[in-house]
Amino acid sequence: MIKTNIYLQKAISKAWQYQFLTYPNPAVGACVVKNNEILSIEAHKEAGKPHAEVEALKYAFLKYNPNSKLKDLTISSDIHNFLIKNHNGFFKDCSIYVTLEPCNHIGKTPSCALLLQKLQPKKVIIGALDTNKIASGGIAQLKKANIEVEVLNDEDSLNLLLPFLKWQKSNFKFFKIALRDDGSYKDGYITTQDSLNLVHNIRTKLDIMVLGGETIRTDRPTLDSRFSINKKASDIFIYSRRRDFDKTIPLFDVKNRNITISNDLELLDKYNFIMFEGGLNLLEQLKNKMDMVMLFISHRQKLEKIFSYKKFGFKKIYSYFINKQDEIIFMVNNKNKI
Repeated sequence: MIKTNIYLQKAISKAWQYQFLTYPNPAVGACVVKNNEILSIEAHKEAGKPHAEVEALKYAFLKYNPNSKLKDLTISSDIHNFLIKNHNGFFKDCSIYVTLEPCNHIGKTPSCALLLQKLQPKKVIIGALDTNKIASGGIAQLKKANIEVEVLNDEDSLNLLLPFLKWQKSNFKFFKIALRDDGSYKDGYITTQDSLNLVHNIRTKLDIMVLGGETIRTDRPTLDSRFSINKKASDIFIYSRRRDFDKTIPLFDVKNRNITISNDLELLDKYNFIMFEGGLNLLEQLKNKMDMVMLFISHRQKLEKIFSYKKFGFKKIYSYFINKQDEIIFMVNNKNKI
């Protein structure tokens, strides 16, 4: 593995902000550079919406043409068609950095590789190859158009793809947990509204969300998606031997939700994208079953940092601050391989 290119790293950082939100698509970022100037850094935001390359090409063009009608276009095919008809060689001096091989597939959105063929950038630098047989083949299309292509195959781009690679093969299970600096997690909200918004949006993408029985009895939660854009509430799996839950708590009153109560986690095998949510005790109990952990750390109270996630055997692969107070850390279990 080689050290990540600085422009590609910016694309990777952008893509991590949308990790899990693009399900069932991979999180992908792109950066457009012209004469050593960064024109745009964008990411794929949601399945069915424009891919990262399309968003980056759009905003790169708008940087030099701010009054263009392009600014009002949001549908991928419309952006493709506009750029093909109106680029006038704008991208010939550009290098496009993208975390994943441009798709060669026409599905919900047009092919990014075919768009790049038409726009003729100077060079396309790719972080990782696409192993999906349906979408792969973008590099061959670019080379056919005499566009220079470089594949870096760097570790950071591959780490970004880990969830996608797993849910392509079977199911992907991750544990979401929020802690303060000292490792405490009880007594009210821990993180800010920004983190809540992100978690609620992720919930709308899940096939099912898993909670421990003690969490349900103690916290009496709602676990809906009221802070999300589309408000879709995920189904719930309560991991518990006991079934004596108070059915008057808000959790059981959310519309269009299925709730399963069982201590048999093998029932989850029929689901594809699964989030576990809870505290340190549940994480310790289930850590070897997790593919990834999404840890929210609140630095709001500036507590003495005594908590270390390393004791669980996790390896940090990426982290970022969603705001000045909340840090998000993505970790994989060293004992598990995706």
